[in-house]
Amino acid sequence: MRVLVVGSGGREHALAWAISASPLVDRLFCAPGNAGIAEEAECIAIGATDIKGLVRFCRGERVDFVVVGPEAPLVLGLVDALEVEGIAAFGPSAAASAIEASKAFAKDLFVRAQIPTAAYRRFRDPAAAKAFIASHGAPIVIKADGLAAGKGVVVADDLDSAYQAVDAALVERRFSAAGLEIVVEDFLAGEEASFHALVDGKDALPLASAQDHKRVGDGDIGPNTGGMGAFSPSPLMTPAIEGIVMERIIFPAITAMRREGRVFKGVLYAGLMLTEAGPMLLEFNARFGDPECQVLMMRLMSDPLPALIAARDGVLKSVDLRWHAESALCVVMAANGYPGEPQSGTEIRGLDATGSDPKVKIFHAGTRRDDRRLIADGGRVLGVTALGSDLHRARDRAYAAVDRIQWPEGFFRRDIGRR
Repeated sequence: MRVLVVGSGGREHALAWAISASPLVDRLFCAPGNAGIAEEAECIAIGATDIKGLVRFCRGERVDFVVVGPEAPLVLGLVDALEVEGIAAFGPSAAASAIEASKAFAKDLFVRAQIPTAAYRRFRDPAAAKAFIASHGAPIVIKADGLAAGKGVVVADDLDSAYQAVDAALVERRFSAAGLEIVVEDFLAGEEASFHALVDGKDALPLASAQDHKRVGDGDIGPNTGGMGAFSPSPLMTPAIEGIVMERIIFPAITAMRREGRVFKGVLYAGLMLTEAGPMLLEFNARFGDPECQVLMMRLMSDPLPALIAARDGVLKSVDLRWHAESALCVVMAANGYPGEPQSGTEIRGLDATGSDPKVKIFHAGTRRDDRRLIADGGRVLGVTALGSDLHRARDRAYAAVDRIQWPEGFFRRDIGRR
């Protein structure tokens, strides 16, 4: 098969790395890719949101199957455009991607499907939002309705922080069209977990559990990011809890989407809060989490490609996946300034020093090559991922690799997986 992976982040590097090992693949492309992905696939200079360009490339290169990594091209209808041309693609349609593209739509859907989630209100008027927050009190959560690259969620510990979050979206228009409406919801106490399931429109296949770290600083302080690290499995996700999540969250969502005329195929990523009352759904994403995808691909023993094809074809019942018993842990190295304005154009050295350990893989999230130099070109730049017989050993191995990388202009959390 000739396969195209769409995207340029750590998630796409992990997918390309796993798919490149498939005996089904004759030729693997990635658009646009990055410096690390170039070691696994042929990188093509077409942007992930250039729908017409991607379709044209697939026609010209006779691509058999497309794996869409990020949310933006899904929302823009890349899968729809490919399927119209007879090109098979993994990922939801534009209509089904609304489950991530609009938090307001998603929360309303959760209520209709009786999925356990936090109580919420929707607002377009900042004064009305602030009045509700004043009467409700803090802590409280404010979310931009649309896609905001992981930066549209504020967990406000006090009223002033909550008001500032309202103003950022509804007054300052910091998130452009994505922030024309906000969702204000109750703060849920507990432990967060990430739950992924492949979905074929009617059936679902749960993947291994994972847990990520959203806050920028050690001890879970500072603003939310797209993710500063992850590990798998999550000790909190017992088989009993997994069964509850499938029964009360995943399958009701699939049924509700089908009833809405938005049949969902792809990967459904549930952000969960494990509360004393049981698992509650924070939000759905319509694609793999990042950096959760990195630890999942490290632990996956099976060839992922047949499973992705089965999700697209509606035959997931015939698929089973095997996982390494080992734990995996990913430490994200980000450019100084992230999640604000990251410092770009700095050189990274020392990656070769980590290459001798087969249990370590460095996934590139924001890099490019300048002659022979590796250059940081994004906010989250590297995902240093390691396997170990348990979480402690995976963590030690990952941080040993991080410490060998020479990049003074980067930073990372020291406490991924520690708690």
